[in-house]
Amino acid sequence: MSGDGVELADTESDQEEPGEKRVSYAEAFFDLVWVLCITQISGLLHLDHGWAGVGRALIVLIPVYWCWVGSTVLANTREIDHPLGRVGLFSIALCGLFLALALPQAYGSRGLLFGAAYLAARWLLLGQILWGRGVVIGPMGVGALVTGPLLLAGGLAHGDARIALWGLAAVLDLLTPALARRQLMAVRFHPTHLPERFALFLLIALGEAIVSIGAPVAAGRTLHVDETLAVAVAFVAACGLWWVYFNYAADAMRHAMATSRLPGDIVRQVLSYGHLMFVSGVIAFAAGVTAAATHPSVPLPAGALALLFGGCALFLAAFGYTRWRMFRLMAWTRLAAAVATLAALPLCAPLSALGALSVLAGLLVALNLWEYVRVQRSANHEL
Repeated sequence: MSGDGVELADTESDQEEPGEKRVSYAEAFFDLVWVLCITQISGLLHLDHGWAGVGRALIVLIPVYWCWVGSTVLANTREIDHPLGRVGLFSIALCGLFLALALPQAYGSRGLLFGAAYLAARWLLLGQILWGRGVVIGPMGVGALVTGPLLLAGGLAHGDARIALWGLAAVLDLLTPALARRQLMAVRFHPTHLPERFALFLLIALGEAIVSIGAPVAAGRTLHVDETLAVAVAFVAACGLWWVYFNYAADAMRHAMATSRLPGDIVRQVLSYGHLMFVSGVIAFAAGVTAAATHPSVPLPAGALALLFGGCALFLAAFGYTRWRMFRLMAWTRLAAAVATLAALPLCAPLSALGALSVLAGLLVALNLWEYVRVQRSANHEL
C-alpha cells in the first residue's frame, strides 16, 4: 500500500467489519487539490526532459502521492463522512494545496514551504489516527517522525544537499510499507472502497494528460490544421490508456481485493506500488504530449520523445507487475505492447511530433483491439 497502513493497539476491536463502502463527496472534493499537484509535477517534467529532471520530479511525486494514499487509507479504515472527519480531511487538503504552490519552485525558493507542508500533512494524518487509539507502529509514524522531518530539513538546505535529503526521504517512504508488512497485515480494509479510490486517482493523472493535450493549442491565437490533428491523435492515445486500465484491469483489481486471503498485500503491492507506476507513466506521457501538441510539425526533442513513449511503456509494463501480484499470471500481451512501444521510440525520432503521436496511438488502439478479440474468442469457446 502506500505507505500508510497502521498497527493500532485496539485494531481488532475498534475497526468496522469490511463491507460495501463507496467514495464520499468529501473525498472527491479532497482530490481536486491533488489535480493541481499532478499538474505542477507534469510542469516540472515539461521544463526539464532530461534524466536529472525526471529524477527531481520523481522525488517530489513520491511524498505528494504518499500524502494522498495516507489520506485514502484513513478514509478507508475510519468513518470520515461527518463534520469532524471532513474538517480533518480538508485540513490535509490545505497542506496539499501548499505542496502544489511550492512545487514549481520546490528546488528553489519554495523548498521550505514544500517540506513544511508535507510535515504538517503527516502530523495531521498521525493525529487523526491516534485520536483515541493508542500507539502507531508503522508507516504513519515513520512519515511523521522520520521522512517528514527529512523533507523539512531538505527545505532548509540548498542545492545537492536538498536533493540528497529529499531523495533519502523518498526512498524511506517507498521502503517502509515493505518493511512494515507484518504490521500492515493487522489492518482490515473495506475491499470495495480502495480500488475505486486508486482508480479515481489515476483518472486525475489522465485528466492532466487531457489538459496537456489541449492547453498548448488553446493558448495560441490561430488554430492550424496540424495542431487540430495533433489534438485528435493525442486524445486517441489518452483514450487508449484509459481503455487499457478501465476496460478490464479495474474489475480485476476489485476482484483481487475482495477475494484475496491477504488483502493487505494487494493494497500494498498492487494498489499503492502498482498505481505509483501507473501514475508516473501517465505524468511522463502528459509532459511528452505537451511538447508534441505545441510543435506538431517538427520532430520531438529526444527527452520529450522518451517521456512520451517511455511513459506509455511504463504504464503498460506495470500491468505485468500487478497481474503477477494479484493472480501469479503474466500479462504477456501488455508486456509485449510495452516492448513494442520502446522499440518504436528510436524509429519515431526522425518523424514529426504528429507522426510519432500517430504511431503511439496506433499501438494503443491495436493493443485494445487485440485484447477485445481475445476476450470475445474466449467467451465464444465457453459457450
